[in-house]
Amino acid sequence: MRWVIGLLCLIGTAAAYAEELTIAAAADLTYCLQDLNTAFRQAHPEAVLKVSTGSSGNFFAEIKNGAPFDIFLSADMNYPRELVKAGLAEETNLVQYAVGRIVLWTKSEKVDVSRGLTVLRDAQAIKKIAIANPEHAPYGRAAKSALEHEKLWQEVQSRIVIGENIAQAAQFVETGNADAGIIALSLVMSPKLEKVGRYFEIPTDSYPPLEQGAVVTKIGAAKPLAKAYLEFLRSPDARKIFDRYGFRLTK
Repeated sequence: MRWVIGLLCLIGTAAAYAEELTIAAAADLTYCLQDLNTAFRQAHPEAVLKVSTGSSGNFFAEIKNGAPFDIFLSADMNYPRELVKAGLAEETNLVQYAVGRIVLWTKSEKVDVSRGLTVLRDAQAIKKIAIANPEHAPYGRAAKSALEHEKLWQEVQSRIVIGENIAQAAQFVETGNADAGIIALSLVMSPKLEKVGRYFEIPTDSYPPLEQGAVVTKIGAAKPLAKAYLEFLRSPDARKIFDRYGFRLTK
């Protein structure tokens, strides 16, 4: 009986030392964040990280409405900046961690992605084109901008299928529900998808920069571990992981 009581005490002590962080992260970080969090836990084994991935715009709205996230990693710097303006985060707890890229990705042998976005004119080979929702997903807005830049938006709009976020848009292509998609470079560089299909990196001058930022929210500011996580995102170890997934920073 004594050893049972002792074990319960140890469990209680471990629970007391554990600190939980709730993280809302843009869907382009779906795979990258797994590696980032593994590296973070090496220095902070007590950390319990609860991650939700999805559309940056949706998370922004949820946080404004009181969702209890400690950290917000957005695919658009403007969302964290707006939280700062609204008094829901502090500017000192805001950091840019990456500049994202978009690619045209396909699994279909009929689609020659080396032709770039102009290949989307081939309605016989490409019946469905997946993008994230431009209304609230930064990568969806970038996809729409790139199509408009190439004067393709009106021409292909009837063939576009909308994903709630960029991970769902990629899933449409992966499962064959779309013949091609404009998705995040970070997703096709992930271990899960790096050997799946082919992609063409869309020139960055055809869409606004995808400047991505992280912020500790007003709720998370009381947790030392939240600020430690933000510092980790600035570290050389984190930078190596970001680079591995195709994320870059402007000089």
